[in-house]
Order: sequence, then C-alpha cells, then structure tokens
Amino acid sequence: MRPRLFVAVAVFAAVAGIVSIDLRPVHAGEQASSSGYKVLDPIRHGNLTVFPVVASKSYSTGDFLTLDEGLRSGEVVVTELGNVRGLQRRRMRPAVEHNGAEVNRLVLVNNSKRPLLLLAGEIVAGGKQDRIIGKDRIVPAESDPVDLSVFCVEPGRWVATSDRFGTSSATYAASEIGSGNGAVSSRGTLMAQPSVRAKAMGDKDQNQVWAEVRKQEQAMETVEVTASAPTVNTSTATTSYARVMENQDVKEKVDEVAKPIEKNYKSLIKQLRDRKAVGVVVAVNGRIIWSDVFASTELLEKYWPKLVRSYASEAVVTRAKGGEASVAQAEAFLADMDGHKETIESEPGIYRHTEISGEGFKAFALTSLLPKTGFDVHVAKMAD
Repeated sequence: MRPRLFVAVAVFAAVAGIVSIDLRPVHAGEQASSSGYKVLDPIRHGNLTVFPVVASKSYSTGDFLTLDEGLRSGEVVVTELGNVRGLQRRRMRPAVEHNGAEVNRLVLVNNSKRPLLLLAGEIVAGGKQDRIIGKDRIVPAESDPVDLSVFCVEPGRWVATSDRFGTSSATYAASEIGSGNGAVSSRGTLMAQPSVRAKAMGDKDQNQVWAEVRKQEQAMETVEVTASAPTVNTSTATTSYARVMENQDVKEKVDEVAKPIEKNYKSLIKQLRDRKAVGVVVAVNGRIIWSDVFASTELLEKYWPKLVRSYASEAVVTRAKGGEASVAQAEAFLADMDGHKETIESEPGIYRHTEISGEGFKAFALTSLLPKTGFDVHVAKMAD
C-alpha cells in the first residue's frame, strides 16, 4: 500500500525533523491486485459498511505495547506538561523543564520494557482537559519524558480533575480470538470518530478540532433512540466529547450499529487468520471515508473493538440516503496512493511518519525503524 519513495526523500528521512516535499506525482507503483492487499466482500449494518482487508504478508508485532495496555498496567504515564519534573529517568541529557500546562502538549513516559504504539485519534481522559493523540508514533521502551503533540477535545474545561491521564469509563469486550476463555470486558481509551480524527490528523488545527467536536456533540444530542422515543438525553451540559460518547443513550444507539459488525468481523477474522486479515475499508451512506490497515492480525484484533465503535459513531450521526459502496470502489481507494505532496517526520532508529496528500485524500503511514522491523505498523487513509 505504501508508495515507493525517491532516493532524495529517503536521505532526508534519515535526519530527525520534518521534511515537506512537493512531488508531482508520488507513485504508488502497485495496484490492488499486486499491492499485497485484497479487499473482501463487505459486512453491512444500516448505513455502515466495512470491507475486510487481507494481506499476502504480515509481520511480528507482539513486542508492541498499546496505550490501553500501558495505562491499565501503570507502565505508561501521561501527564500535563508542567508535571514533568520527577519523571525523568536518566540524566544522560539535561532534564527538560516546563513551568506550566499547555492545551496542545502533554508528557508521556513509557516505563515498560516494550515499545509503545500510539495511534492518532486515541483519547486520553483527565488532566485539565481531555486530549486526542494528534499523530501515530512509537515511543521507545523505558523512555525519558516524551513531548506529545495533542489536541483538546473538551473545550469547556481547564481545571485539573487528576494529575495523570487514564482510560475512559468506556468498556470494551476483549477479543475472544485464540483465548478460549470468552470475552472479558475492560476499560480502555476511546477512539474518536473519523470526522474528529481527520481534523487532528489532516488539518492539525485546534479550532477545527473544537468545531468538529461541538458539531458531533450536537448531532449526538439529537439522535433518535427509536422512531417513537424522545431524542437522546445528554442534558448534562458537558463539553467533554468522551463523556457525550459514554452517555448511556448514545452508547446504546452506537451499539446497535457497532455490535453486529464487530461480532461478524471477529468471526470472520477467525476464519481469515491464515489469510492474514489486517484491516478494513469503511463506507458510510455508500461513500468510502476511511481505511485502517495494520502490520498484523494481532494488532487489528487489539484495536478492533474501539475502531468499530468509532466508525459506528460516524454512521449514527451522518444518516443519509445513499447507494452501496462496492468492493471495486474499496479496492481503488486502498490502492490509490499517488500524491502531490509528501511530508516526513523521522526519529532515527525509532519510527518514520509519512503523510501523503493526494487528489481527494490524505494518507498516513507509521513505519517502525526499531531493530528487526523496518515495516509499516499502521497505515490510515481518509477521504477529503
């Protein structure tokens, strides 16, 4: 799925920092039939359609720690920028000191012996405001404090509820695949719906994120629970996107869409494990809007419960008449990576983050540069 980069780009990527290059065009080089990915027949429920994606090859990703796993175990600490003192692990470099909290910056420390994978769109609750991770990245094992770029998704609060951030009150069923022990519910971070993720990942503008959060909160407040019942009651007057999404009426409405697709896809993954199911292409109201593809079935399984709820949330608030997206359209969306601008941010020896802007889309690829890796851990693509 990734385009082949010109040599000049690869040279720039070896240096820490951000490089923005106009290329007309950046050639993907391969179509769906030879890209290593295949789109299967869709799973549909209501106005949400999910196309499973299988790969010709997958990679070993068992060493990666997810944010949910790290927060639950206490091995990952996320705090406001002003609380960094005391979290410094090593003194090989001068300690970074900050005097106060900032809306668009948080500090994370990974105390685990495993590298931490962060996905754009994951929401951490607490601190002075709930925040959304702004871009995919990898944090090395046993890290010193890492300065995270984030966006606020709670515009009405700047009063600390806790010193550190944690999981939300949402619960998700742990994957049953391969466990043999049945589903186990556990707390986890929310994944923002695609329209909110897009503002953070693509626009990178706090005002745009706030505007989209308000828009989606208002849309959720007017969602009809049933044809004859009153609208969803979210009269708590909260400005927290996470709390609105955790409202019982909202959760029930999202569950109506999410659970059938989650159940069907989990069953499908069991059947497709040998075929290396690694992702999905998503359509709402017959229009393809998003894709998430991982390096392995294992990573897809870990993120699937909250990803499917994020897709379902989008479907709940954007009901409209539309046709049905086809497998051919999903394959074309997945294969088209020809862009006119590419921006690379690299942390040598850890990760490379590549953003491609093309005609009607933006794509984001996180490549692990850790020893014995060198592969794309996650690739997300959004329709403009």
